[in-house]
Amino acid sequence: MSEPAPLAVHDFRSRNVAAALEFLKRTRNELRMLRRALVWPDKFQVFDVNRDYFEIRGVGYGDAEIVPILDAVNAAYNPDTVHNATSEPYKEFSTGRRYPWAQDRVM
Repeated sequence: MSEPAPLAVHDFRSRNVAAALEFLKRTRNELRMLRRALVWPDKFQVFDVNRDYFEIRGVGYGDAEIVPILDAVNAAYNPDTVHNATSEPYKEFSTGRRYPWAQDRVM
Protein backbone atom coordinates (compact mmCIF):
# COMPACT_ATOMS: atom_id res chain seq x y z
CA MET A 1 0.00 0.00 0.00
CA SER A 2 1.49 3.32 -1.03
CA GLU A 3 1.66 6.42 1.11
CA PRO A 4 -1.26 8.81 0.49
CA ALA A 5 -0.57 12.13 -1.19
CA PRO A 6 -0.53 15.31 0.91
CA LEU A 7 -3.69 17.41 0.98
CA ALA A 8 -1.66 20.50 0.03
CA VAL A 9 1.97 21.30 -0.80
CA HIS A 10 3.96 24.53 -0.47
CA ASP A 11 7.32 24.97 -2.23
CA PHE A 12 9.83 26.85 -0.08
CA ARG A 13 12.04 27.96 -2.98
CA SER A 14 12.03 31.68 -2.20
CA ARG A 15 13.11 31.05 1.44
CA ASN A 16 10.15 33.21 2.51
CA VAL A 17 9.16 32.12 6.02
CA ALA A 18 6.13 34.44 6.05
CA ALA A 19 4.70 32.68 2.98
CA ALA A 20 5.18 29.26 4.60
CA LEU A 21 3.50 30.43 7.81
CA GLU A 22 0.62 31.88 5.78
CA PHE A 23 0.28 28.51 3.99
CA LEU A 24 0.03 26.71 7.35
CA LYS A 25 -2.48 29.23 8.67
CA ARG A 26 -4.60 29.12 5.52
CA THR A 27 -4.71 25.32 5.25
CA ARG A 28 -4.89 24.47 8.97
CA ASN A 29 -8.69 24.22 8.97
CA GLU A 30 -8.56 21.27 6.57
CA LEU A 31 -6.91 19.03 9.19
CA ARG A 32 -8.27 17.64 12.43
CA MET A 33 -6.27 17.86 15.67
CA LEU A 34 -2.55 17.90 14.84
CA ARG A 35 -0.61 14.88 16.06
CA ARG A 36 2.98 14.98 14.82
CA ALA A 37 5.45 16.77 12.60
CA LEU A 38 8.09 14.99 10.53
CA VAL A 39 11.13 17.01 9.48
CA TRP A 40 13.21 15.49 6.70
CA PRO A 41 16.47 16.96 5.37
CA ASP A 42 14.50 18.57 2.52
CA LYS A 43 10.83 18.75 3.59
CA PHE A 44 8.44 19.29 6.50
CA GLN A 45 5.21 17.34 7.02
CA VAL A 46 2.48 17.89 9.62
CA PHE A 47 -0.03 15.08 10.31
CA ASP A 48 -3.40 15.04 12.02
CA VAL A 49 -5.15 12.22 13.92
CA ASN A 50 -6.53 10.78 10.65
CA ARG A 51 -3.04 10.66 9.08
CA ASP A 52 -3.95 13.41 6.61
CA TYR A 53 -1.05 15.80 6.13
CA PHE A 54 0.38 18.94 4.56
CA GLU A 55 3.88 19.29 3.23
CA ILE A 56 6.36 22.14 2.83
CA ARG A 57 9.08 21.18 0.37
CA GLY A 58 12.51 22.80 0.35
CA VAL A 59 13.05 23.28 4.09
CA GLY A 60 14.51 20.70 6.46
CA TYR A 61 15.99 20.22 9.90
CA GLY A 62 19.32 21.72 8.82
CA ASP A 63 17.74 25.07 7.91
CA ALA A 64 17.32 27.92 10.39
CA GLU A 65 13.86 28.62 8.94
CA ILE A 66 12.47 25.39 10.42
CA VAL A 67 12.24 26.90 13.93
CA PRO A 68 9.34 29.34 13.23
CA ILE A 69 7.58 26.64 11.20
CA LEU A 70 7.77 24.17 14.09
CA ASP A 71 6.59 26.92 16.45
CA ALA A 72 3.57 27.54 14.19
CA VAL A 73 2.32 23.97 14.73
CA ASN A 74 3.21 24.00 18.46
CA ALA A 75 5.78 21.23 18.09
CA ALA A 76 7.66 20.07 21.18
CA TYR A 77 11.35 20.26 20.27
CA ASN A 78 14.70 21.49 21.54
CA PRO A 79 15.79 24.53 19.48
CA ASP A 80 19.44 23.87 20.38
CA THR A 81 19.52 20.39 18.83
CA VAL A 82 16.87 20.53 16.11
CA HIS A 83 19.48 21.33 13.44
CA ASN A 84 21.80 18.43 14.31
CA ALA A 85 22.10 15.62 11.77
CA THR A 86 20.56 12.24 12.55
CA SER A 87 21.08 8.69 11.31
CA GLU A 88 17.32 8.28 10.85
CA PRO A 89 15.65 9.44 7.61
CA TYR A 90 13.62 12.09 9.50
CA LYS A 91 13.03 13.68 12.90
CA GLU A 92 9.63 13.25 14.53
CA PHE A 93 8.10 15.79 16.93
CA SER A 94 4.79 15.73 18.79
CA THR A 95 2.53 18.70 18.18
CA GLY A 96 0.00 20.39 20.40
CA ARG A 97 2.44 21.71 23.00
CA ARG A 98 0.58 23.71 25.64
CA TYR A 99 1.69 26.47 27.96
CA PRO A 100 0.65 26.60 31.60
CA TRP A 101 -1.73 29.30 32.69
CA ALA A 102 0.01 32.57 33.63
CA GLN A 103 3.48 31.39 32.62
CA ASP A 104 4.32 34.91 31.50
CA ARG A 105 3.51 36.51 34.85
CA VAL A 106 6.28 37.41 37.23
CA MET A 107 5.68 36.23 40.75
